[in-house]
Amino acid sequence: MSTTLDPSPTEVAASPARAKERPWWWWTPYAGIAVIVVYCLSPFYWMLVSSLRRTNDIFDDTPIPAPFSLENYGAAFAEDNGFLRSLLNSLIVAGITTVLTLIVGTLTAYALARLDFRGKNLVLAIVMVTSMFPGISLLVPLLELFLAIEWINTYQAMIVPSLSFALPLAVWNLTTFFRQMPTELEEAAQIDGCTPAQAFRKVILPLAAPGVFTTAIITFIAAWNEYIIALSVVNEKALKTAPVITSQFTGTAQFDTPFGTQMAAGVIVTIPLVILVLVFQRRIVAGLTAGGVK
Repeated sequence: MSTTLDPSPTEVAASPARAKERPWWWWTPYAGIAVIVVYCLSPFYWMLVSSLRRTNDIFDDTPIPAPFSLENYGAAFAEDNGFLRSLLNSLIVAGITTVLTLIVGTLTAYALARLDFRGKNLVLAIVMVTSMFPGISLLVPLLELFLAIEWINTYQAMIVPSLSFALPLAVWNLTTFFRQMPTELEEAAQIDGCTPAQAFRKVILPLAAPGVFTTAIITFIAAWNEYIIALSVVNEKALKTAPVITSQFTGTAQFDTPFGTQMAAGVIVTIPLVILVLVFQRRIVAGLTAGGVK
């Protein structure tokens, strides 16, 4: 038999008092958050709404399409567009870039965080400087190099530049993350009989999962959305990525831009990124290092 305890008269009297103690501006942080969320999601919402309009209604400014239509999604997946193949190409390029970035970036960051050698800070500074060059300025040298080694119209012509752009950020993020982890973790593992490599693989790497997953998601998103390099080094339609194919959709007439079809393709390209963030959200924010050292 369960019993419920009624609140005491003192608690009942204190509740309105606590409500009155709140300042008048207590709601402003929530209002600021709402404004930021609306501002950030408005373009995606309008893209979604436009993708659900009929072709003749594409320039309507109503917030809800009436009537709803899926003809733009059917047009996006038309066989002559090659959009489905481009999604596979984007997955291949982004997936390989992410895996290589994590392998090289994790080992490099761990070495920079744990090893003491002359010029370590200089190496880290050089790594960061390489990320400051705009991608468009490297386009001509890359084209000349890829023509010389016959890499035009290949996957590696898109993967290698994306890898070079993603590695500096990955190394910087993971180096900062590893530096925050106590060295007692490795020392305790080595006392228990682990080699330095085993301590890194079995102890440090699992605890570094939040930083690794965050870096992986940032790298995947950057490689998935990459446009300039993929547009320049690939001419074959069968190898083009989704952002490039989407920008090259053609309408019924020569100078007709199929805005609705492009909006539908943009929604489809964005969905995998949203799912990726939602799936790994817990791993990103989880404090796996809490309580690692007693």
